[in-house]
Amino acid sequence: MGVRAAELMESPLMLVVTVLAAAWVVRRCKLPSVVSTRFAAGLVALGLLLTAEFGFMLWLRRLTVRQYLAGKDPVSGAVYFALLGVFAVAPVLVGRK
Repeated sequence: MGVRAAELMESPLMLVVTVLAAAWVVRRCKLPSVVSTRFAAGLVALGLLLTAEFGFMLWLRRLTVRQYLAGKDPVSGAVYFALLGVFAVAPVLVGRK
């Protein structure tokens, strides 16, 4: 199994975990249903995620951000970046009536 197939296979799991985690955070933190508040929470979460990912992975693999992004597969990388967008807006999307 190649890197592309492995990353594409994990994408649905990432989506499910993202939705479940966003729903849990919205409930646990009692986020108001104001879109701007929930979107801000999603952006903060995205910032923390990217800081952890870039910080840890770049340190572990000794890469620059440019090298890391250039090494992404075009197909699975595009899916990954789309999932990051979903991650940022997930607090807005969950709990909407």
